Amino acid sequence: LAQGTQVPQSLASLRSAPLPQDEMTACEIKLFGRWSYEDVMVSDLSLQDYIAVNKAGANTFISHTAGRYQKKKFRKALCPIVERLCCSLMMHGRNNGKKLMAVRIVKQAFEIIHLLTDLNPIQVYVDAVQNG
Repeated sequence: LAQGTQVPQSLASLRSAPLPQDEMTACEIKLFGRWSYEDVMVSDLSLQDYIAVNKAGANTFISHTAGRYQKKKFRKALCPIVERLCCSLMMHGRNNGKKLMAVRIVKQAFEIIHLLTDLNPIQVYVDAVQNG
C-alpha cells in the first residue's frame, strides 16, 4: 500500500488475528501425517537392532524413501519397518515395481487397524513382527 492510505477494516483484522496452530509441529514426524513414532517401542531385545522404528532416518512421513538398502550386508536393517512392509507387497508379477500402490494399501490398512483397535498402528505392526 502507498504511504498514507487507509487499510480496510477486514484486512486489519486479518493482520491482528492469531495464526491457527496446526496439530503437528515442525519437528514432529508422523507416518502419513497421522501416527507418531515417539511412543512406539520394540520390547524384544534381540530385534531392537533389526526393527528400525526409532533410529535416525527411520522416522519418515511416507514409507517411500527410495533408499538403496540392499547394496551392503545388513544395511536392510536400517530401512524403516513400514517401508519394508511396502516393499514386501510388491511381488508376484502384476504388482512388481508398484510401490505407490503398496504405500496406499499400507496406509488404508493402518487406517482400519486404528479404527478397530484405537491403538497406534505402527505399534500394532511392530508387535506383530515380534510375534512372527
